[in-house]
Amino acid sequence: MQRKTSCAGSTATAVIFALFVVLLTILTVYYFAIKLWWFPDPINEIGREIDRQFYRTLVITGLVFVLSQLALAWVVVRYRDRGQRAHYSHGVGWMEITWTLATIILFIGLGVYAQFTWAKIHLDPPGPDPVEVEVIGEQFKWSFRYPGPDGKFGRYKPLEQVKRERAAGRRSDPWQLDPADPAGQDDIVLGPGSLMAVPANRQVQIILRSKDVIHSFFVRELRLKQDAVPGMVVPLRFTAEKPGDYELYCTELCGMGHHQMRTVLKVLSQADYEQWLRGQTATE
Repeated sequence: MQRKTSCAGSTATAVIFALFVVLLTILTVYYFAIKLWWFPDPINEIGREIDRQFYRTLVITGLVFVLSQLALAWVVVRYRDRGQRAHYSHGVGWMEITWTLATIILFIGLGVYAQFTWAKIHLDPPGPDPVEVEVIGEQFKWSFRYPGPDGKFGRYKPLEQVKRERAAGRRSDPWQLDPADPAGQDDIVLGPGSLMAVPANRQVQIILRSKDVIHSFFVRELRLKQDAVPGMVVPLRFTAEKPGDYELYCTELCGMGHHQMRTVLKVLSQADYEQWLRGQTATE
């Protein structure tokens, strides 16, 4: 007579795996709670709004993560292999509809809530008397231009003139500014590798350009990231509240030297900013 062998799985295996899932969930929540490897404090109101949106998203998705992992641990133990025949289930229709609708509502709700902050950055009109800075990204440096005492930027050379100069092999102004424009005679041009200085507690209006490929202007403490696209002029506004030096770098993989494309955003008091500006060399 042939002996019948049992195919029942081990209860210990199911329990150990469930405990592992629970422990992993607890450790994940713990490391988020103590803010290990966290980003630095924001230095502007927009940054604080973005952080609040981040925390809302983190709490909602974190709650879903914890509940789903605990449910997984319970299912592993509750429906462990006992040697029984496998049972196929079509699922519960109302539960699937409920969690699908809940997911849609949460994602759309978070997106709608976040668009108000996005609109403040990109759509709100500039405030009175902003500091204007033109920023150009090129492989693999940042360059900056400030208007001179007249408060006006000089214009660029016509495209056809630039093409003729290049065809003739003549070395032109790297910013391709029109020397015939009197408004540009006093512009302050800081070449590749220079730092960017702005005054604290005053709105800064950035005019963002790219000379070659897509770059991305990013300062962690401002919580601002904006792509610079060739052929486009992209406006960006911020108001830094805390003086200090903050890293400004490119967050778009722009070539082999991408890691070199970084400089410093120096936030100064108004008096120190004016002194710094006077110390720069105006374009002749």
